[in-house]
Amino acid sequence: MSDHHQEPNQPQNLPSSSSSNKTPTEINNAKTETNFPGQKVRYRNPPDATNPDPATLREQWRFAIRQYSKWYSHAWGTAIFAGISFFALGWFIKGSNPLPSLQDKPPEPPSSSSSANDAKEGRQ
Repeated sequence: MSDHHQEPNQPQNLPSSSSSNKTPTEINNAKTETNFPGQKVRYRNPPDATNPDPATLREQWRFAIRQYSKWYSHAWGTAIFAGISFFALGWFIKGSNPLPSLQDKPPEPPSSSSSANDAKEGRQ
């Protein structure tokens, strides 16, 4: 229990001497892995101080819509291709249609009880 001897008068969270000479921007650019409570977060790509003009916003919006449309259509194309591929793989493995709902109804097996046959004959 007494393996970790600490001085009670020294604070535990002192910054190291190498980082005390740096500005906050330099500290954040050093790729620190931990953020301590109360530490101000600085972004690598901060937002613009003012909004861009409407023409620039319109151009950026159109570009974003084109990119999203492209990704959306690629995702649907990939999903359809994967579905067809798995269907074909199932057909190849099974040797026939892998979806039982698309097959013809199999003939009903003859029932072994004579009461079922009697009931059918009675209705006819």
